[in-house]
Amino acid sequence: MAEGNGVADFLRAASRDGDGSANLLSDKDIEAVMTAAMKVYTLRAEQSGKFPPPVSPSEATATEVVTVVSEMLRAVDVNMFDLSMWYRRPRGQ
Repeated sequence: MAEGNGVADFLRAASRDGDGSANLLSDKDIEAVMTAAMKVYTLRAEQSGKFPPPVSPSEATATEVVTVVSEMLRAVDVNMFDLSMWYRRPRGQ
């Protein structure tokens, strides 16, 4: 991980244990980080044609992934039918 880019500080803040850790970042801060991460991942995937795991399978639980994905779909008004069409399309198209 590159030093000085803020990612290491963010990860340290996100991994803090104890009371109040859920309030380390505002809702708007989390929205900005998630949006930026999604855009960077999509751009890299489109340019390279590679789709590496966007989350660490050993660090993220199924509940965490489904919670985030569900809310992302709601945020952009994508229904399950639309999702199934995207999911079945070949990667890189």
